[in-house]
Amino acid sequence: MADDMGYETLGVNGGLSYDTPHLDSLAQRGMRFTQAFSTPLCTPTRVQLMSAKYNFRNYIGFGLLNPAERTFAHLLQDVGYKTAVAGKWQLYGNARQRELAGRGGSTPEEAGFEEFALWQYIERGSRYKSPTVHYAGHMPEVFPNAYGPDLYTDYIEDFFERYQNEPFLLYFPMALPHDPFLPPPSHPDFDSLDIATARSNSGYFASMVNYVDKLVGRITGKLRELGLDRQTLVLFTTDNGTHRSVLSQHETGLIRGRKAFPVAAGTRVPLIAYWPGTIEPGTISDALVDFTDFLPTMLETAGSTVPDDFTSDGLSFYGQLTGQVDTTRDWVYCHYDPRWGQFTPARWAQDHTWKLYGSGKFVNWSEDPDELQALEDTTLDERARLAKSRLQDVLDRMPSLPQTTSED
Repeated sequence: MADDMGYETLGVNGGLSYDTPHLDSLAQRGMRFTQAFSTPLCTPTRVQLMSAKYNFRNYIGFGLLNPAERTFAHLLQDVGYKTAVAGKWQLYGNARQRELAGRGGSTPEEAGFEEFALWQYIERGSRYKSPTVHYAGHMPEVFPNAYGPDLYTDYIEDFFERYQNEPFLLYFPMALPHDPFLPPPSHPDFDSLDIATARSNSGYFASMVNYVDKLVGRITGKLRELGLDRQTLVLFTTDNGTHRSVLSQHETGLIRGRKAFPVAAGTRVPLIAYWPGTIEPGTISDALVDFTDFLPTMLETAGSTVPDDFTSDGLSFYGQLTGQVDTTRDWVYCHYDPRWGQFTPARWAQDHTWKLYGSGKFVNWSEDPDELQALEDTTLDERARLAKSRLQDVLDRMPSLPQTTSED
């Protein structure tokens, strides 16, 4: 799961600004989803992804995962999987986040991971050059002149080596390409970069996206080298849209990133599934997917099901991957109350075309992705009226936002 990298960034999705050959090839040799939606911001997405619950059920504050929460790692552990996480944690919380929430977040072990190599766990430090990395069983350590994403990928390759004869779950919440925008090792400015004085420059974003692609190529290449690729489901996605300072060329025109905002450029994300021998190459799916759907999909892939005592809002898309007859969503939902920054809380339901907010705002997001034109009831044709009624039924089944926040 890359960090802050919207749908428009991949060449296979119509992107024209970035070089993503490994990801494009992965999609061409697997399944590419065109209608996958995250929340607009990182922690809400991470909590929803790991727990299969909409945020009104278990979101306790920015940078925090409730230690009482059971995750996909717990449930796969229960059926015999080795579990590890590498990359960006952001779920333990700093002192201020803990104070605001009135409780602490989760350690990786509390979240079900037996092993880890993480940034932003107990200490922060740099995520890129000369990173602070916390390996399981050790204290956080600074690695001068190393590159954090390379260290996480080294760890992943070693994990594959050690557990190649056992079922495993490896979760890689990447640090890339989140700001600060700084040169990766593939860029000529990397060697002279002084992390203490470095300033973010969005001109480096393209090389950072390309480095995401390189790391995905390393990981999938390692699986092939070990003969594990036909036994392993690889899912690639991102946690939300691109940073707002980044403009990207796309076959539909220029797209400004809208991370933290509920419009398509803040929530529509890449989703690629790769599993040679199981997924038909070159498959494109327009099925709706939201981030509650990953946990039940992982469990079904592992030959298991969501336990009866586990609350899940998700719908497995395993049947789509294998070409079996399956149930698909008619809508996706988001309860967005980040309690961070100056971003306005909102909740909404949407389908392939229409989107309805709790405030009553109704838009045709597919034709108006920036949501500049709210549609009045008097202008709606029968198709739009029926869609709005169906989406209102979804909203009516979900709780409203707290009274201290607004609906839009």
